[in-house]
Amino acid sequence: MRPEDHPEFYRFPAPEGRSRESTIVLDKHGRFFHEGQPVERPAMAIAFFQWLRRHPDDGRYILSNGYDWTYLTVEDAPLFVLSLRIDEHGVQLQLSDGSEEPLQKAGLRVGAGDALYCRVKGGEYEARFTPSAQWMLEPVLVEGEAGEIRIRLGGETVPVATLPAR
Repeated sequence: MRPEDHPEFYRFPAPEGRSRESTIVLDKHGRFFHEGQPVERPAMAIAFFQWLRRHPDDGRYILSNGYDWTYLTVEDAPLFVLSLRIDEHGVQLQLSDGSEEPLQKAGLRVGAGDALYCRVKGGEYEARFTPSAQWMLEPVLVEGEAGEIRIRLGGETVPVATLPAR
């Protein structure tokens, strides 16, 4: 049994002389920093994405490897769409934690700087499209009436945003 399987795991105090607060930051571009320095090792960044959770009591973002956990600061979205594949079934997203899943029509939105966001992991988390992944959507983008932007998913089109009047 791993410590994470214990029902009180997230309520245990930090190890002696340590804190549950950390200086780890996930920035709005999908980069991790520790004590102000970028996390340079790609494998460590992928592990951090895989360890990302929400604390069950306060909802704050944490990193949990099953044996210990710590809070971190997430500046924007906790996950990122790095790439995608378009096929006859729809759009498959490649996420920053190494997983893949289909793009869901619910929860699509455009944020600041025209960044595209979607809901992932059963709607539990939001993912921000990297600029390159966002460009990869071009084949399934459709402009609707009055400047509405839509994404073609299977046999339907889903609204994403409305462009300002020209």
